[in-house]
Amino acid sequence: MMKENNQHPHSIDQAGPGRLFLVFAGLCAVALPLIVLSAFSNEPESRTGAIIQTPDQTPKHAVDHQAQSLFAAFSQTTTAYMDGSSSDRTLNEYYSRRQYAGSPPFIPHALTARDEKGCLTCHAKGGWAKEFKRYTPVTPHPEKAACRQCHVKPLTEELFVETGWQTVAPPLLGRSHLPGGPPPIPHALQMRENCIACHLGPGAVTPIRVEHPMRGNCRQCHVPETVSTLFKRSTEASESANIQ
Repeated sequence: MMKENNQHPHSIDQAGPGRLFLVFAGLCAVALPLIVLSAFSNEPESRTGAIIQTPDQTPKHAVDHQAQSLFAAFSQTTTAYMDGSSSDRTLNEYYSRRQYAGSPPFIPHALTARDEKGCLTCHAKGGWAKEFKRYTPVTPHPEKAACRQCHVKPLTEELFVETGWQTVAPPLLGRSHLPGGPPPIPHALQMRENCIACHLGPGAVTPIRVEHPMRGNCRQCHVPETVSTLFKRSTEASESANIQ
């Protein structure tokens, strides 16, 4: 005689989803602590590189657009030297030793064999020159040790060939746009980034010596003059903007 099977035919199918749910819940219970622990143990990825540009890799001997040499020279210059004003250098003398404004001046004094590479002994920091009975001009680029690559001693006053070349007029001084305003820089900054080397101290040319060297950041107010024409606003653009 066959025994009657009292088990419902759908009981196994109903138990299947419940068992799967228990297995899934167990896996979640085990994985959740691991996920939380991993989130707190790993440092977040830095996004600084995506926001901030790569630092400028321009060599320090290139054009000093950030005025690093100016600030370094300012911190190394004594107050006594900044306040010095006993100089008789004039602009006429200054330009007489240059073929044109901005060119390297020639060497106006005698040289000996030991002076071949000793220019910076006097011209790096300046000071009183007993031989010439005057203060020594300071070079704005003492890091350029090969001075005589550009500065030479004239051997003759005569030209080896006739030429009709003429020098250019030097820039005018005091060209402030407003009364009392800071005048623009009339020359390029390359090789002359260190403003205080030429514009202060007893060795500076008198007409261009500044009276406020303690401010330090010269180019906060004085900027190179890059254009020679005045900016003009378009009248048509102004009228259309007013209509809108």
